[in-house]
Amino acid sequence: MTANLRPFHLAIPVDDLQQAEAFYSDIIGCGTGRRSKRWIDFNFFGHQLVVHLAPEECGRAQTNEVDGKQVPARHFGVVLERGDWQALADRLCAAKVDFIIEPGIRFAGDVGEQGTFFLTDPSGNALEFKYFEDVGQLFAA
Repeated sequence: MTANLRPFHLAIPVDDLQQAEAFYSDIIGCGTGRRSKRWIDFNFFGHQLVVHLAPEECGRAQTNEVDGKQVPARHFGVVLERGDWQALADRLCAAKVDFIIEPGIRFAGDVGEQGTFFLTDPSGNALEFKYFEDVGQLFAA
């Protein structure tokens, strides 16, 4: 990884802007930026996430098996520090969020061991949040 990592920009479809704002602001904890009648910018852990009103583009992703779990093939997320990951997982559990894959360790004892969990936003977009004890293994083979 590089110390000069630049923020990414990701735009995703949603079928209800109010539900999306409640999810990303109130549940995930993202700050909001610019907005219009058809889109909202969010500060997604230092990255720019834009939700666009496009109900016809929404839906659940197909899955693939990864380490014994069914992982949504189409998803996005962020790699957090362990403490931030745990705090978010605890907050989501307290909010009784339905997880696709509950918080746990994947690839235990192997290269790339990581804490991870998956959930969907109200429009069916799958999100993954993870941490690595050794972030240097992020791209390890």
